[in-house]
Amino acid sequence: MSHQLPDVQASRPEVAVGLSQVGVTGVEKLVKLARADKRPIVLMAEFEVFVDLPGGRKGIDMSRNMEVIDEILEETTENEAYRVEDVCGETAERLLSKHDYTSTAEVRMTAELITKEQTPASGKQTQSTATIIASAVATDEATHAEIGAEVTGMTVCPCSQGMSESRARDELAALDVDRETIDQFLERVPQPGHSQRGHATLTVTSEGSPDVDLGDIIDIARDSMSARIYNLAKRPDEDHMTFEAHSDAKFVEDCVRALAEGAVTEFDHLEDSAVIRIKQSNDESIHQHNAHAEREVTMGQLRAELNGSA
Repeated sequence: MSHQLPDVQASRPEVAVGLSQVGVTGVEKLVKLARADKRPIVLMAEFEVFVDLPGGRKGIDMSRNMEVIDEILEETTENEAYRVEDVCGETAERLLSKHDYTSTAEVRMTAELITKEQTPASGKQTQSTATIIASAVATDEATHAEIGAEVTGMTVCPCSQGMSESRARDELAALDVDRETIDQFLERVPQPGHSQRGHATLTVTSEGSPDVDLGDIIDIARDSMSARIYNLAKRPDEDHMTFEAHSDAKFVEDCVRALAEGAVTEFDHLEDSAVIRIKQSNDESIHQHNAHAEREVTMGQLRAELNGSA
């Protein structure tokens, strides 16, 4: 004879405290990204899924969460038209509808995107890697979705470079090189500075889906640092990257401000309410610590600051 299993999750907890995020992490799924006139890109994506939990309920329906995730993501693998932020948004909305005790559902996704490109000097075929960042938060009022990326590049410290330039100026003067020639030489040949591998993050969040192209986000982020880097590099490419980086030395703060400027320039069609998240972390080469800077700001505020009216 069958018997009804108790719904322990629905019982009242001994400590009636509400929780803002309860769910599952580390869920891996294949997701297809459609491309015009090309085969879709298949991503191995990792998801985190959360709902809020009122104080009067012991737990969430974990199996129901997994069922919804599986349902939607299985559909996604068959439908190439989805954008990753839309996958997150629909998953969050369905979670909200299936849990009558929740007021907020959140879905986050990351995946490695590998694209083909050419090296800057030798023109060799190589690959570039970026981490896609997507998320969505659904409430009864609206769904807000985020899309962005984290990329790796190279930065050079302006302070270190300035000290090297000062030393070079003194040495050239000691060799009786005239001031004008010294100025011309230092302008043509940037002096050494300690370099870092930098990690730039740019995401855009808006109600619904942000009207931005993931490729543009990646380009803005890669160009915000002193130089792009490449997985394959012949000697001419190494020389190109080194020269480019030392010709555009940047502090970690400069990189974040370059992200801000790039976002406002490229995404001038976005509403003022869109939220821009910009972040730079540099793996220091001459210190044991790392350098970090970031900002989360509305597009309206960012426009006002860049226009000098804030």
